[in-house]
Amino acid sequence: MTRSSELADFLAAHHTIIACELTSVRGSSPREQGTFMLVAMGSIFGTIGGGALEYMVIEHARRLIAEGRAEEVMDVPLGPEIGQCCGGRVGVDLRHADAAVRATLVERIAAEEAKEPQIYIFGAGHVGRALAQILALLPVRSEVIDTRQEELSALPPGVSWRRVAMPEAVVRSAPPGSSYVVLTHDHALDFLIVAEALKRADSPYVGMVGSQTKRAKFSSWFRGEGGDPALLERLISPIGRQGLGDKRPAIIAALAAAEIMVHIGQREAEIVRGRGARKLGAVNGR
Repeated sequence: MTRSSELADFLAAHHTIIACELTSVRGSSPREQGTFMLVAMGSIFGTIGGGALEYMVIEHARRLIAEGRAEEVMDVPLGPEIGQCCGGRVGVDLRHADAAVRATLVERIAAEEAKEPQIYIFGAGHVGRALAQILALLPVRSEVIDTRQEELSALPPGVSWRRVAMPEAVVRSAPPGSSYVVLTHDHALDFLIVAEALKRADSPYVGMVGSQTKRAKFSSWFRGEGGDPALLERLISPIGRQGLGDKRPAIIAALAAAEIMVHIGQREAEIVRGRGARKLGAVNGR
């Protein structure tokens, strides 16, 4: 289930809701400015960082509901006064979520989801299923690709999937900045998909499940097919290379998910630095 669908369900389930947003952040804080959560009498949606700050805000929001008040502004020091040690200070706006506020929140979540990185999981086997479940909890869009309907049908509800006769073709049409993790039931198919993915210079992550022997065989095949050997440096294989040596599917999937998110974060940081350098160059007349 996507965050937008969870938001829609929450809004539909509760008539009276207080929207709580961090409108200012000074110094260290659990979450950044603009983060919001929604509070109803018996439920919440989202988080502004947990801990004493969140409990305090929830208490204030429910007091507003009980008293029939529409808004309140809080200025909270994140120190010993409330039992936190962040050391910063935050401003929090609390306001009744009327129709206009609700519509704005729906649009905001939809816009955020549209910007989320796309990850393609090739293979709906044990590791693929576990990885899909983990990625469903993260701020990314993921889709499982497989040729086998029976494996795709075993995926848990809420996981996006597609049956495709030629999975490597998905790579060619994928949106810019997509990541690819390849773990099908067929080594030859893995090789075809990875070869296409390595051509995508815009991809933060290209990973293939397997062993060092499998990587060596792919590298030999790739060179033999005329592939650029320099592209092999971008291949992560085996995936989840933190070195635990645990081959259980859930462990491999957890390590791979962390690995993918690190690579996506590094690519996003590179893009931000590149924009900053271009702006500096423009200011300096270069």
